[in-house]
Amino acid sequence: MNIILLGPPGGGKGTQAQFLIEHHGMRQISTGDLLRAAAKKKSPLGLEVEKYMKAGKLVPDDVINNVMKEALEEGNDGRGLILDGYPRTVQQAKTLDQMVKLMNVSVDHVINFNLSDKEVIRRLSGRRQCRECKVGYHIQFAPPKKEGICDRCGSELFQRSDDKIEVIQERLRVYHEKNDKLVDYYRSSGKLREISGEGSTGDIYKKVEGILGLSQ
Repeated sequence: MNIILLGPPGGGKGTQAQFLIEHHGMRQISTGDLLRAAAKKKSPLGLEVEKYMKAGKLVPDDVINNVMKEALEEGNDGRGLILDGYPRTVQQAKTLDQMVKLMNVSVDHVINFNLSDKEVIRRLSGRRQCRECKVGYHIQFAPPKKEGICDRCGSELFQRSDDKIEVIQERLRVYHEKNDKLVDYYRSSGKLREISGEGSTGDIYKKVEGILGLSQ
C-alpha cells in the first residue's frame, strides 16, 4: 500500500507517518530528506540539487521529479510507501501518476489533514527551542518549568524565525495557493480521504488506520 499525506505545516503529518512506520513497517519518503541525501551523494543529479540548495533557490519540478523517481524505484520493496512533501503541485501529481503507472504500482490513498489556520498559527508560534542543547518546548502544550529557560541545561529558549506569526501566515498563503488545487485534483480521482487534524495524536491515528484498513 502506498499513500500520500497532505496537510498544512504543523498539521501532524510527520507524527502520523512515524506511527505507520513503527506499527506497520511502512517506509517514509520525505522530499526534504531526499534532496539533502541526493546532494550528499555527489551524483550528477545530486550536484544539480546541491547547486540550487546552496544558492537558496527552490529546486525546480523536473529535478524534484527525477529525485523522487529514483527514490520510488529504490523503495518499491512491497512494505508500503508514505509520500510526505510530494507532490506539492498538480503538475507534480500528474507526473507522479505517470511514474507509478510505468512502475506498475499505485497510490492507494491520499490523506488530507484538515486544520484551521488559527490552530496552525497557535501550534507553530508557540514553539521554543533551547539555544544550547536544542531541546524543543511549547508555551502551551509543553512549557518549561521556568519561563524562557531550558529545563535540561538552564540556557535561554528562543523562537525560530520560521515560527514567527508573520512568517507562518506567509507559509499558509503559499500552502493554500498550491494545496487547495492539489486536494481538488485528488478528490476528483476518488482517492482523497479527509481527516481532522485536531484532537489527540492517538485518536487521529486510529482514524488513519481505519481509512487504510489497518485497524486490529
